[in-house]
Amino acid sequence: MQSVRLVKGTVTVAVATAACHTLMAAGYAWARGRAATGEATMFAGAVEWPVTTAASWALMPLLPGAGMRVLREHGNTALMVGGGLVWAVLSLAFVDGIDRPGGFMPLPALTVWILAGTGLAGAGPGRRRGRPRGPPAR
Repeated sequence: MQSVRLVKGTVTVAVATAACHTLMAAGYAWARGRAATGEATMFAGAVEWPVTTAASWALMPLLPGAGMRVLREHGNTALMVGGGLVWAVLSLAFVDGIDRPGGFMPLPALTVWILAGTGLAGAGPGRRRGRPRGPPAR
């Protein structure tokens, strides 16, 4: 049944990646738009950029974790913690690619990220079937 967990992990990580990548692209476009509106401040768009980045970093561990729970998988701590950290590093490494009109992360980087997320999803114990809740009986 581990292969089923890996498939579920792949699907949830891919969906979360699409959502967070879209959020970052839209948020950085919002920041560029604020800077291009002709405001006379040099900090135009300076608030929108970190808000977008923080929102992406906050959502990335939550979306795969919630997706795995919806798909009835338990033990998603490695996916949530490790995936969140890897996403933060990856998004910082390729922020210049996203932060331009029509920009995106390179496809090989996204593929490696989805494979890493799948591996982290497989690190959990999987479903709990027939385990009693509470302390063990004596």
